[in-house]
Amino acid sequence: MSFAWVLFLIYLLGTAWLGWQGYRRTKGFGSFAVGDRNMNPIVVGVILAASVSSASTFIINPGFVYVDGFSAFFHFVIGVGIGFFLMLALLSFRFREIGAEHSALTIPDWIGKRYGSRGFALFFSILSLLSFAFVVLLVGGISIVMQSLLGVSNTVALTITLVFVTGYVFVGGTYAHVFTNMLQGSLMIIVTLLVLASGLWVAFQQPDSLVGSLRNIDPNLVAWVNSDGRLFNNVFSIYVAGFIVGAVVVCQPHILTKALYVKDDAAVRRYLWVFAIVFGLFQLLGAVGFFAHLAVPPDALVDGATGQFRQDLVMTVYLKTVFPDWVFTIVSVVLLAAAMSTLDGLLVGLSTITANDLVLNLVGQRDGMDDEQRMALALKASHVVLVVIAVAAFLINLNPPRLLGIFGQAGVYGLTVAAAPPLLLGVLFQRVPVSLAWLAAIGAIVTHFGLFFFGDRLFPSSTLVFGNPGVTAPIAALVTIPPMLLIAAWFNRGTATDR
Repeated sequence: MSFAWVLFLIYLLGTAWLGWQGYRRTKGFGSFAVGDRNMNPIVVGVILAASVSSASTFIINPGFVYVDGFSAFFHFVIGVGIGFFLMLALLSFRFREIGAEHSALTIPDWIGKRYGSRGFALFFSILSLLSFAFVVLLVGGISIVMQSLLGVSNTVALTITLVFVTGYVFVGGTYAHVFTNMLQGSLMIIVTLLVLASGLWVAFQQPDSLVGSLRNIDPNLVAWVNSDGRLFNNVFSIYVAGFIVGAVVVCQPHILTKALYVKDDAAVRRYLWVFAIVFGLFQLLGAVGFFAHLAVPPDALVDGATGQFRQDLVMTVYLKTVFPDWVFTIVSVVLLAAAMSTLDGLLVGLSTITANDLVLNLVGQRDGMDDEQRMALALKASHVVLVVIAVAAFLINLNPPRLLGIFGQAGVYGLTVAAAPPLLLGVLFQRVPVSLAWLAAIGAIVTHFGLFFFGDRLFPSSTLVFGNPGVTAPIAALVTIPPMLLIAAWFNRGTATDR
């Protein structure tokens, strides 16, 4: 345990130093939010991959693959990965161009300026608070690993996590996020290669092939459609939903805004290529859900306190089983870094959105402040928001939701499926009625949450699992986005997009 603490403290000190360097580069609210808009695209590609691939990729998703097999693997790894990259490539160029033209700092800010509507920006600033659900997921995932690694209680793990990450974001903003994520992303690449190599070693030790060994355990693990799956048990949820989910989650506050970090389209192309390589590598960690069936006894995944199966323990228990203690310790510290790399990005995004798009929209203009005073107010407000978020996440995770992955996904998918229509319209078309964007956004979020909470009662004979936000969000996207695009295309007939 002493080695774990030493290694963890070294990581904390190194990250704190990088956070201090971020503080030295932060000159005001604009640099707190998006830096100087001229960052190295290789750095942006790595930090984006690190931000996207967090507790879900490294800790949570392998548990879903363990339970539902190839069905979950295709959904989370292949479907989500392809959909995410294609949507990112589609939106990034034009999003950066319009954002630079209007000096946009956030997605709600971009939407408000693109459509000339402060009310629309205010709506999305409030809606962006749904990202808090993902903060809860990340903090809970970090606590799970930290408890196992350092032998501390949930309360202590939550305190360390929230005080530390909130602290360096508080002082350094985006630059702290960038500097620390570059370190975290580099460590994540090394550990990902190590973990995947261990999985191949476990597979080669089996008398049969990996597929054959899994089929001997349970044929559903390698079936194209796992009819007994809890969340992924039909063609739509496996092969369609994952692709759409991957596309819409690009619209998270801490993801698409990375396009605002660079200066031109050439830089966008470079960071997209770097991101694709690193993100693809991280996505493959879902295969640990397969390897765990070969290396981990099923009873090792039972919570000793409750006697219940814990799928969110799959990655941690697998690492303990296949690696010596010292290697497990190193890998576990990097898993913490992976989760923190997304947590700090979310904290920057949420605090910036709340300060810039909510507080300033409500009080900045009315009080007759000049731009310098408004930016000073926004910076102060962003700091207050960081503290409020940290306290709320701490209180909820004292008694966390049973399935952290579902809890986090429900909130963030609601936000992103609502943001996708106005972002797509704003990028693809020159003339867009703001009423059309409003209608599509509201229709998407109402459909998503309506099906998530009431789908089983509304459609009792359906085979779809409406308790899975990875199903309800794609349905909401299909209901709203295609007709919206057709209407916008008709409205813009004969009009060339201003590019």
